[in-house]
Amino acid sequence: MSDKPTILIIEDSAPQARLYQEYLKDGLRQVFVATNGQDAKDFIKKTPPDLILLDFKLPDMDGNDILYWLNEQNIACLVIVITAHSSVDIAVDMMQNGADDFLEKPLSANRLKTSVKNLLQQAKLQHLVNDYQNTFKRDTYHGFIGSCLPMQAVYRIIDAAAPSKATIFITGESGTGKEICAQAIHLQGHRAKNPFIPVNCAAIPLDLMESELFGHVKGAFTGAVSERKGLASQADGGTLFLDEIGEMDLELQKKLLRFVQTGTFQKVGGSKLETVDARIICATNRDPLQDVATGKFREDLYYRLHVVPLHLPPLRDRTHDILSIARHFLALFAKEEGKSFNSFSAEVEAVMSHYAWPGNVRQLQNVVQNIVVLNKDTKVKLAHLPPPLNAILTTSIAAPMASSLPDQGVTQGVTQVVNNAAAQADSALSIIPLAVVEKDTIERAISLCQGNIPKAAALLDVSPSTIYRKKQSWETPE
Repeated sequence: MSDKPTILIIEDSAPQARLYQEYLKDGLRQVFVATNGQDAKDFIKKTPPDLILLDFKLPDMDGNDILYWLNEQNIACLVIVITAHSSVDIAVDMMQNGADDFLEKPLSANRLKTSVKNLLQQAKLQHLVNDYQNTFKRDTYHGFIGSCLPMQAVYRIIDAAAPSKATIFITGESGTGKEICAQAIHLQGHRAKNPFIPVNCAAIPLDLMESELFGHVKGAFTGAVSERKGLASQADGGTLFLDEIGEMDLELQKKLLRFVQTGTFQKVGGSKLETVDARIICATNRDPLQDVATGKFREDLYYRLHVVPLHLPPLRDRTHDILSIARHFLALFAKEEGKSFNSFSAEVEAVMSHYAWPGNVRQLQNVVQNIVVLNKDTKVKLAHLPPPLNAILTTSIAAPMASSLPDQGVTQGVTQVVNNAAAQADSALSIIPLAVVEKDTIERAISLCQGNIPKAAALLDVSPSTIYRKKQSWETPE
């Protein structure tokens, strides 16, 4: 979009067209007029406008003909439908065919200016976002699969922090890929050719943790029949990854603090001070500040480790990545197991896209592996889904309505509507009308947005005018 957007008014009434031109005349836009559909098409072919003011009633065609033509020609521009009160229902149908908003005659200057300004601003912001994404977007990154904005932010933090020696503190729910993140930092940095040593602090008994981390000398304790090199020494020149660091004993946290500050330590039972050069990366699936507040984690150690914080988003906040990750695992496990699976059915994709995935990527991986191991087919179908996904039902009516919801709370609400509708439709003789499902979905979205209709409309990917109009039709007695 240029700095001076182009607006085309398609209006057969010359006085009305001149009035709209006067309303929009401010020197910041270029405004043109076409008095019929064919002239409008000729203009659009030569100079595609940024926004069209489209009168529904034209001498040679109607507004829907223009919309269909724009779609056929793959011409992307904003469209505001101008309609008389008697044809509001037609205008709503036109919005479903691609129009962005509609205005009722007679138009006030403020109403027209506001609608045009908002749509142009929205389009400009979207254009900037698309340019930014196209420039920096990555679909994969050192073991990660995902192109959504939260993951792009993670990739950029890794790019910036990996070459430094700064300690990185990774947070995120279980199954979000914290170890993959640590490996990505290691591989992206200058230590990539040196060892990457992971330590699961939750899996090692507390009385053995210090020995595992720093090693021990012969005779340091019962069973120490020889001297042992610790994981910190093994990570010399490379990276030491302390996973689930919140599980570490407080006394050992004190020794870890000295190691992080000085790079020195003593083996268990030894007196010699040893020095290693290891990059420290740590991770936890808990809130570290909450652990500090409850005394489970040393405050001084937290602030020493928390130099570069990096939070991994849960899978429910990465809805656009779910199917890409699932397809990757399907291809991987099908090859490993010698199976013929190569795709998911549309119904399975709808279920996967709207499931909350409390176990995140690890749960998704396990589900796909379960399907491949226990079934034989070329396409994953609903019958192949293991619990709890096989309890999530979808209908061909409701699934498309929910597919564009980026907000998790609204998505869960729509999924609940889908489940309720499917439960009521348990019998082949029971079919839920589309109008009922649509009404339930819209009302639940409004409720979850605390009555904020513009926000609900944005999340439902429709115009606020559509929701206002439908609410009016529901509330008007027949």
